[in-house]
Amino acid sequence: MQQVIQKKNLVAHPVEVFNVTGGGGATGLAQLQKDKGDPHALMMTGLVMIGALQRAKAPVSLKDTTPIATLTAEAEAFVVPANSKYKTIQDVVTAYKQDPTSVTFGGGTAGGSDHLVTAQLLKAAGADTSKLKYVAYSGGGEATAGILSGDVAVGVSGVSEFESQIKSGGMRLLAISTADAREVGGRPAPTLKEAGYDVNFSNWRALVAAPGLSDRDKQAVIGVIDSLHNTQEWKDLLATNGWTDFYKTGDAAQQYIKDETQRVEQLYKDLGL
Repeated sequence: MQQVIQKKNLVAHPVEVFNVTGGGGATGLAQLQKDKGDPHALMMTGLVMIGALQRAKAPVSLKDTTPIATLTAEAEAFVVPANSKYKTIQDVVTAYKQDPTSVTFGGGTAGGSDHLVTAQLLKAAGADTSKLKYVAYSGGGEATAGILSGDVAVGVSGVSEFESQIKSGGMRLLAISTADAREVGGRPAPTLKEAGYDVNFSNWRALVAAPGLSDRDKQAVIGVIDSLHNTQEWKDLLATNGWTDFYKTGDAAQQYIKDETQRVEQLYKDLGL
C-alpha cells in the first residue's frame, strides 16, 4: 500500500509504516486510541488480530476504531516438508486422532488465523482440539525454517507465505482452506472440502483508522483507499501475492468486521481456545 500510494501521489505527505509488537495487536490498538480524531493514523488489521485479541483477553478491540475498508482475502495452506511421511491431509488427521502428541502444527500468532483454521479442521474431523500442539512463530521466515527443519510436522499459513517453497519442491501442499479451487505453485490445489472436511476459511485483511473521526475525514480516507484500489499497480500486487480482492468500505466494512468479531468470539468458545 505504501509503495502504490507514494508512486501514484495519492496523498501529499510521505507514508510511514512501523510495527508495534505485543498482545497480538493489543499494544498497537492501545496506541491508536491516543490518536483519536486523527485521520492520518491508520492500522492494518484482520482475522489474525481478532483471534489474538480474543485469546489475550485484551481490554481493547476493533470496536475501538473507525473501520475504513476490507482489502484482501487469502486461503490458508497446510504444508509439510517434501520428505514428510504425510502424503495427504487425511494422513495428518489420522495420525492426530491416533496420538495427538505425535503431530505438532506451526504457524503465526497463537490464536490467529493459522491456529484457528487448524482447530477448525480437527473439529470438522471429529478430533479433540483441546490436545492440539501448536507452535507460534513471529514471522513467515521463521515459520518456514521451522517447518523445513522438522521442528513442527505441519505448517499452516497464508498460501503466499509458502508458494515459492511449494513451487520449488521444498514443501508439499496438503490442502488449502477455501472451498474454491485454485492453483498453487502451478498445480491444482486440493481443498479441505474435497478431503471430506467441512471447512471454508479465508484470512482477510482490513484497514482501520483511529476512533472519533469526523464523517468528512472518514470519507476523505476512504477516497484515498478507493484511488489505491483502482490502480493497476494494486491489481498487479494482488495477482503477484495470490490475494483475492475483497474490497468493502464504510458501513459495509464496519458491518463485516463487526460480524466477523462476533463469529470468531463464538468459534473460540466452541473450539475451547
